[in-house]
Amino acid sequence: MVFIKQTFFPWRETKNPYYIWLSEIILQQTKTTQGLPYYSIFINNFPTIEQLAKASEQDVLKLWQGLGYYRRARNLHFTAKYIVNELQGEFPNTYKNLIQLKGIGDYTASAIASICFDEKEAVLDGNVYRILARYFGIYTDITSANGKKEFKSIAIELLPNKNFSNYNQALMDFGATQCTPKNTNCYTCILNKTCFAFKNNEVTKLPVKKKKITIKKRFFNYLVLIDKHHKTILTIRSNKDIWQNLYEFPLLESNKNISNNNLLSEINSSNYKNIAFQEITKYNENLIIHKLSHQHIYTTFWVLKTKNTLKNSISFSEIKKFPVVTLTHNFIESFTNS
Repeated sequence: MVFIKQTFFPWRETKNPYYIWLSEIILQQTKTTQGLPYYSIFINNFPTIEQLAKASEQDVLKLWQGLGYYRRARNLHFTAKYIVNELQGEFPNTYKNLIQLKGIGDYTASAIASICFDEKEAVLDGNVYRILARYFGIYTDITSANGKKEFKSIAIELLPNKNFSNYNQALMDFGATQCTPKNTNCYTCILNKTCFAFKNNEVTKLPVKKKKITIKKRFFNYLVLIDKHHKTILTIRSNKDIWQNLYEFPLLESNKNISNNNLLSEINSSNYKNIAFQEITKYNENLIIHKLSHQHIYTTFWVLKTKNTLKNSISFSEIKKFPVVTLTHNFIESFTNS
């Protein structure tokens, strides 16, 4: 097979393991065009792994804001501190040692080992799975244990005898730019004469991914409290979930969409029952649907005004400094600019 390496992105111009690691973590669940600005921001703020290790988790999460999958950012920060404090800042240089680090799996370990240290490791990301499945006509489910084993074996067999870094990056680039998930232009592909999927009109059927995700519906009611000083309250999520240590407005979760009267009933059983509210309005009449991989969150922002002075309150000019999820960020931008 012949693949042409295309250089579009800054991480393609370095073998610094910290930079490669950062780019791979950012791009795990993110399109390249979306991830590029985040990569640049991180490098500008934390140009070395030592500086990332010294940062607070809140600063890291703030820079990550909008990328989602916040566990990636927390693991990134944890592992940076581990490398600096326990490994004296020396980045592991083998697949075997890399895969031991928190947040680094087979794909990321293989990418760092081959790209930075020219270790003979096959990189298997979504792009490579797609190329192999289509080219060889493999119908094994890529999410299954057998599928991962089969594809890994084939990827290893295809490795050249040298230049593992260039080969792996070229293969990933080829999948990202030519053998794309949709709207694939197979007629311009240099492999179309020998590609199983193209010859058998199976391009849209490969790769096979049978894993079904059960989507949970949740109803969030955010209380945007505003006191006589035009200050509000933010709380930090302490639960060990995907939004852990991010800030949000006080939250009341219900099992369905609720009315004003239902909201008052919920408030009366909450920590805010002693506040006398003079005005309660829905900021958004239609539910805002925030879609995550395993759940859809149906959200209403309630604006509640009181003449009370709220304890531990902050001004609206300050709330933009706190790390929040995209859902809350979008509301803050809209509310403060209206």
